[in-house]
Amino acid sequence: MFAIPLKPLKARIHVFFSFFLILFCSPVLCGTVNSEPEVNGSLTYLWPLPTEFTSGNETLSVDPGLSLIGAGNGGNSAIVRAAFDRYKGIIFKHTTGVSPFSLLRGKRPVYDITRLRIVVDSDSEDLQLGVDESYTLYVAKNDGQSIIGEVTIEANTVYGALRGLETFSQLCTFDYGSKSVLVYQAPWYIQDKPRFSFRGLLLDTSRHYLPIDVIKQIIDSMSYAKLNVLHWHVIDEQSFPIEIPSYPNLWRGAYTKWERYTIEDAIEIVKGKGYPDLWPNSTCREPLDVSKNYTFDVITGILTDMRKIFPFELFHLGGDEVNTGCWNSTPHVKQWLQDKNITTKEAYQYFVLRAQEIALSKNWTPVNWEETFNTFAENLHPKTVVHNWLGPGVCPKAVAKGFRCIFSNQGVWYLDHLDVPWNEFYTAEPLEGINDASQQKLVLGGEVCMWAETADTSNVQQTIWPRAAAAAERLWSKEVAISTGNINETALPRLHYFRCLLNRRGVQAAPLTNKLARTPPNGPGSCFEQ
Repeated sequence: MFAIPLKPLKARIHVFFSFFLILFCSPVLCGTVNSEPEVNGSLTYLWPLPTEFTSGNETLSVDPGLSLIGAGNGGNSAIVRAAFDRYKGIIFKHTTGVSPFSLLRGKRPVYDITRLRIVVDSDSEDLQLGVDESYTLYVAKNDGQSIIGEVTIEANTVYGALRGLETFSQLCTFDYGSKSVLVYQAPWYIQDKPRFSFRGLLLDTSRHYLPIDVIKQIIDSMSYAKLNVLHWHVIDEQSFPIEIPSYPNLWRGAYTKWERYTIEDAIEIVKGKGYPDLWPNSTCREPLDVSKNYTFDVITGILTDMRKIFPFELFHLGGDEVNTGCWNSTPHVKQWLQDKNITTKEAYQYFVLRAQEIALSKNWTPVNWEETFNTFAENLHPKTVVHNWLGPGVCPKAVAKGFRCIFSNQGVWYLDHLDVPWNEFYTAEPLEGINDASQQKLVLGGEVCMWAETADTSNVQQTIWPRAAAAAERLWSKEVAISTGNINETALPRLHYFRCLLNRRGVQAAPLTNKLARTPPNGPGSCFEQ
């Protein structure tokens, strides 16, 4: 005897039956759905929009075996070669080379573009705020003097070359009919550079832990929109998930022992728990105990450990939403205040300035939330970068006093505010109210903020994208270019297109125009229309 495996049989029947329904009810056969959304030929489907560019009306094919030619002092950099390999995988995701049908016919295709030349002037790979990210990109068919078609990217630094690679990848489109990669509207000549040097995303992992792989995916997705600063808000009152070798008990403040970051994962520290002596008392854990030198010893240890790992200029010291009530209600801190003859407001200033001194001694440039500027601007260190968040009008006041500023107005650039639509992200202007050219230069740029009280691995990417991309174009592209005309006609179709590009690259970018951000689609439809 033998038994018929019913479950596999049902599976086969189900697959056949589903296909049967699709075959006979396909919109293509029944004519019930419109054809693919039309691409507006007057728009340039690059995001963010380049500074200067010209295009033509030719269509060029790109060889799946595209080769890299490095030139200049930095053209053969390992960073450039790794980026080329990464983008080659993105561009040729759907094609692996010569079609087997072409081989059967004894034909080999001839491609217009067979190699990519990257010329990098500098051999320096130093990455700091303000690094030159400019590039020039030229895409054209061979001119008859050479049998090889070529794309050329020229940049002063490897980081400009990376931006050029991203733009080239967006010019490349897979054609399902010919099963080849094409560049439309060639020849292209693009000269590009960012409007602001600081184009950031704050990622909060203190409210909900994000696995390292998810953070890496977010970093990759940032590069697609040419964002260049990850502000990792890894610690807050709720959890301290990161390893600090100088004070190994700190990461006992993680939610669980499985939700931690090793020192190798670390980027930035704000504040934390794990050493009870840092707290004013056992029931009052913030702000930290201002009366003890031990508090500042721990801060010194944290900044020292971080400095050994990360060479970057800026370190965010926080300073926002400080409720000093704990200090007045804790006897030994209250006594310290009386002995010093200072108020809690003055103690807040003392704490911030002392933390700044520690950061400066480690060659960090301190960044503080705007409350520090609003409360005691005259006493902040001149190198302080003021981080705006409460509302408009802070950056104009900060730069008027000679401070640098980062724009993150919560009304328009907080991603956790799900009711803020894409167009408000897009039209927010970091230089609003600043007309003096010398003061405008003090605005480093801006940062969209992904606070995570209601976001974790299940929905963080949908909350970030595509609205973060709207701010990214504001920070990269020329204001005059992206502020002209009706943005529903000049920007929205392009942002729909970029959202679909993110989806194709595996980024869980949510529909663009739903009433609330990260809301799933309302029904069947094209990615380009949702």
